[in-house]
Amino acid sequence: MAIVDPGFDDVDAGEPDEREPEPQPSEAGEGTASGAPVEELRGLVLYLAGNLVDDPEGVDVEAQQRGAAVHLTLRVPADELGKVIGRQGRIARAIRTAVTIAGARSNLRASLDIEG
Repeated sequence: MAIVDPGFDDVDAGEPDEREPEPQPSEAGEGTASGAPVEELRGLVLYLAGNLVDDPEGVDVEAQQRGAAVHLTLRVPADELGKVIGRQGRIARAIRTAVTIAGARSNLRASLDIEG
C-alpha cells in the first residue's frame, strides 16, 4: 500500500523526469578567461579597488584561467598603489582573501597580483 500526499498528486512515479539536465561546468582551456565565475571575480576586484582609489577609471583587472586556477592581475596608477596595498599590506591581504573565498565558492583556485 502506497501513501500518497495530496500536495504531490501532479507527479507520477512511473514517468521519467522530463526536466532537462543541468549543464555541467566544462574545463576551460588556457588563456584569457571569459566564464561567468571568472567575470564575477574580475568584477569583485574592480569594485573593491575602484572604491579605494581617487580615479576608478585608472583601475584595470586582467584574468587568466588554466583549468580550475584563475590568476587575476590588478593594475592601478603608481601614485594610487599605496591606497590599494595599505599599511603593512593589510588591504591587499583582505582583497586577496575575498578573491580566494569568492573563487572557492565556484570551485576555482584564485590568486591576485597587484601592479602599479
